Amino acid sequence: MKKLRYLAVFAAAFALAAFVLAGCGSSNASKSDSASASGSAAASGSGFTLVVGFDSEYPPYGFLDASGNPTGFDIDLAKAVADANGWGFEAKAIDWDSKDLELQSGNINCIWNGFTMEGREGKYTFSDPYMLNEQVIVVASGSDVKSLKDLAGKKVITQAGSAAFDLLSADGDQADLAKTFDGGAVQTIADYNNAFLQLESGAIDAVACDLSIAQYQISQTGSKYVQLGENLTSEHYAVGFKTGDDSTAKTVTDSLKKLDSDGTVKKLCEKYAEYGLSYDNWILK
Repeated sequence: MKKLRYLAVFAAAFALAAFVLAGCGSSNASKSDSASASGSAAASGSGFTLVVGFDSEYPPYGFLDASGNPTGFDIDLAKAVADANGWGFEAKAIDWDSKDLELQSGNINCIWNGFTMEGREGKYTFSDPYMLNEQVIVVASGSDVKSLKDLAGKKVITQAGSAAFDLLSADGDQADLAKTFDGGAVQTIADYNNAFLQLESGAIDAVACDLSIAQYQISQTGSKYVQLGENLTSEHYAVGFKTGDDSTAKTVTDSLKKLDSDGTVKKLCEKYAEYGLSYDNWILK
């Protein structure tokens, strides 16, 4: 009888343990299903927020309006993509020199602000390129600098972390040109607005920048500045994501094509035409 009683107790304990384990399994399965659903939700649009990192002093692609709100061609374009996919949207002004840290930490999930892809292909997963760009030199009207060779011995400045800086750095394609500058290298500054203030004051002789920045500054200041006829290089703008985020990059590319087809892109280009932006430079069809 004692033996039977022990067997009965053991069977009951086993059944209880099996029940608890089944419950735990069900709970873990639910968590797994939930995580999977969350991933699916992000891919399909539900619950996903596109958090765009941008330079707040980079008109016409990204800047702050008179009320301090994010605006610009790329900001409007990113918002249109988010709306088309049912995503949430947030534009975050970042220190451009810290953009990689912002992306890797998850503070933003893409860099979308006149972002040059050439030379950066291994560091990010990019959307297809959407806008043609060039790196150019801008000087003050009346300057004796008429060509790239005239920059020898001149003070040339660009934004830290910019495509122009990469191009003119020690391992860049225009490193030899930069060696001819005053001090044997290009100088850097935090933003282009202050770079052009220094150009206007005569503190420096030239600014190396994106074509879009040159067009904006020239359009806003009349005849103060002149763009040299020779460019440093031709390149393209694209949206940069963490390496491996191919799904979001493809969705953004497909959405941009649709926004071009329905006329949205052209309207946005016209909205910012006064800043020197032209639909003629749009390349994604």
